[in-house]
Amino acid sequence: MSLSRRGVLAVGALAATAAGTGGAAAAARGPGPRPGRDRVRTGFDRLAADGYRLLRGQKVGIVTNPTGITADVRHIVDVMHPDPRVNLTAVFGPEHGFRGTAQAGGSEGRYDDPATGLPVYDTYLKSGQPLADVFTASGVDTVVFDIQDAGARFYTYIWTLYDCMEAAALAGKRLVVLDRPNPVTGRAALGPVLDPAFATFVGRREIAQAHGMTVAELALFFNAEFLHENPARLEVVTMSGWRRSDFFDATGLPWVPPSPNMPTPETALVYSGTCLFEGTNLSEGRGTTRPFELLGAEGIDHRWAAAANALRLPGVAFREAYFAPTFSKFQGKTVGGVQVHVQDREVFDPVRTGVALLVTAKRTWSGFAWRPDHWIDKLTGNTRVRTMIDAGADTDEVVNAWRADLTAFRAKRRRYLRYGG
Repeated sequence: MSLSRRGVLAVGALAATAAGTGGAAAAARGPGPRPGRDRVRTGFDRLAADGYRLLRGQKVGIVTNPTGITADVRHIVDVMHPDPRVNLTAVFGPEHGFRGTAQAGGSEGRYDDPATGLPVYDTYLKSGQPLADVFTASGVDTVVFDIQDAGARFYTYIWTLYDCMEAAALAGKRLVVLDRPNPVTGRAALGPVLDPAFATFVGRREIAQAHGMTVAELALFFNAEFLHENPARLEVVTMSGWRRSDFFDATGLPWVPPSPNMPTPETALVYSGTCLFEGTNLSEGRGTTRPFELLGAEGIDHRWAAAANALRLPGVAFREAYFAPTFSKFQGKTVGGVQVHVQDREVFDPVRTGVALLVTAKRTWSGFAWRPDHWIDKLTGNTRVRTMIDAGADTDEVVNAWRADLTAFRAKRRRYLRYGG
């Protein structure tokens, strides 16, 4: 397959095949797009600009959700469907659904999309041969994946990608990944690496809690490291204009919440750390306007914020906060806790911050408890975080316990990175 003369799908855009190749609140939000830089062009932008050459002669199905949009906020399915240059015949919906009507842990089921008439198939909680059977029944030749990620291992869309890659190989379908930015940069991987014994849909394989990769980079990693015995017939379309150091507001792209409780890029900034509170009896802020930034429970007071601030964690401060969730934990009840304020995102470490908040919550509130199902172990990918905190370990001791595994993952990850800066 050749590139266009203009090089729209440039080096690295098509090249990855089956085996892969080897201070203040204002500072937290950042300056926005850099002057003199073109805005980021997503994988879809580049695919469309090339006249969908990569999809020519194929029946195409697409795995996407409300984040699959153009720069002028049209949904890519609504753009592709009437275009004679691409034969779009099916849509596949992940958790929360194609049009995004379902809450966490839900999907939209099988239906025909009212806007386009296209059949929408449900992929949520399907993997392996059952998902391969969905692809076969749809009649598509090529499955396209285009979903905005949040940069955390337990954000399920990357495992939808993994499952689709595995199923596409089983069904004999080609899979094309259209890249989008990691909203919290791709500079570094952070946190514990999953122990395979704790594999679930919030972590299928051995990657770091904050992986520091884009979805296309992850696809290359998955194919070469985990699916090499039966790899997907994989191609990726990279972005142009994105640098590893870019936070989302530097891209010039519109933000669409990729799930109901990821309303802003600032949510994504803290999520890979504060989502750990899903594994406790504290509210992680669902049912508020600041999910994962507000944390608390009945009986917590000012002492938690004071203890967290006393740690002087880089780039973050904690405000004593009171709130009443409208759904989820403590629905309709006023609870006390903290609001996480990222003051300098360049030095902020969300995973270390999440651990520090667990440590200080347990030390300052006698009611602290883990969820009885030990969900925290699924989120962290091991038992060490829970057992070390229960044994009285401090934040640095917990963080140091995963350092060797993280160093090894970072070295392996480096081979699949496709962007500089």
